[in-house]
Amino acid sequence: MNGHTVETAQKLLLIASTGGHLAELIRLEPLLRAHPSSLWVTFKTPQSETLLRGRNVLYLPYIKPRAVLTVIQAMLIFAARLGRERFDGAVSTGSGIALACLPVARVRGIPTRYIESMGRTHGPSMTGRLLHAIGGTAMYTQSPRWARGRWQPHPSALTSYRAVPTPRRPESPRLFVTLGTIGGYRFDALVDAVLATGLADSRTVWQLGTTTRDDLPGSVHTMMNSAEFEAAASAADVVISHAGVGTLLTLLDLGLHPLMVGRRAHRGEHVDDHQADMEHLLDGLSVGRYLEVEQLTADVVRSAADWRVTHGEAVDVAADQRQIDLSDREIDLSDPTKDSVA
Repeated sequence: MNGHTVETAQKLLLIASTGGHLAELIRLEPLLRAHPSSLWVTFKTPQSETLLRGRNVLYLPYIKPRAVLTVIQAMLIFAARLGRERFDGAVSTGSGIALACLPVARVRGIPTRYIESMGRTHGPSMTGRLLHAIGGTAMYTQSPRWARGRWQPHPSALTSYRAVPTPRRPESPRLFVTLGTIGGYRFDALVDAVLATGLADSRTVWQLGTTTRDDLPGSVHTMMNSAEFEAAASAADVVISHAGVGTLLTLLDLGLHPLMVGRRAHRGEHVDDHQADMEHLLDGLSVGRYLEVEQLTADVVRSAADWRVTHGEAVDVAADQRQIDLSDREIDLSDPTKDSVA
């Protein structure tokens, strides 16, 4: 129970889209005093089925970015579930699923909190801006650089990771290429860039999502469950990934120092360019490297094999970043004023 007794825990709604949003909420759960009867609300994917096995889960229809009609459908399903149970609070790390659920919970008198993704280093997402405008929800950011007004700072798990040099640069590194699971957005530019390095071979493992290809050497997968993903990543000398927060957290937990390549909206690879924010996220910690597609070269790939990552206790960061460590504080969702940090 993360150091809390069942008697002091809260029955929460833990709401997150799959991918990075779910990965972050799972890591933030120890701060929330969640009772074992808490309900996770997400989409049904190999990731969620693996990570939430044995927990109470409500699966909602997959919500593509800014898909208004699907948001409404999910709201109706969620509202029906709230009619059958009582909850002490609702917490979400986004994205669109937060718009479907937090306003409904608030109308039912359930205290709500939104924690913006750690990948949003320059300002809130569209989901965050809309929830801020709607009001009634306690708003948090994991990027202290823009914490102001109603946006209060929240600790980021990334401060506990450290890069360690392990010089072993192979001439022909074994590659694992992962494009994530987001529906409706291809990432052919990254696949083509990997092929252009000349390093992809029969040992390469590809996880492509919706980027279907029939011209690739090695082993090709549309989706992988967590065990398959971790096995492929751990066996690789270098992991090349789309710049998704969930993928980054998983790779860091495995001790890997990944190359994270940003999707760009002008190529139709995502709804906006928020993945580029990962450059700032990684620069200060050096636990991975952010790249644009054009920067991916054979030398860059080989050099990535010289690093690994360790995971320890969270440490202080520069005072001018206003990072506030709440890891030893209990958070009571019944009183939003207790969430505020001066």
